[in-house]
Amino acid sequence: MSVPAKRRSRSKARRNRAHYALGKTTLNKCAKCGKPVLPHNACSFCGAYRGREIVKIKIKTKKEKK
Repeated sequence: MSVPAKRRSRSKARRNRAHYALGKTTLNKCAKCGKPVLPHNACSFCGAYRGREIVKIKIKTKKEKK
């Protein structure tokens, strides 16, 4: 069984871990409706990608009470 030659000290391990933080997600504006959209993704509101309609979105209608 192999064992590490030298153990990494607590401070060195924590210093190494300083770069593990998650970066902020960037949001772009949809070219059609102006809503925030993740880059390289179609807009979930209008279905547009790069200014063209790619996905047809079903319009949600309110259900009437009986």
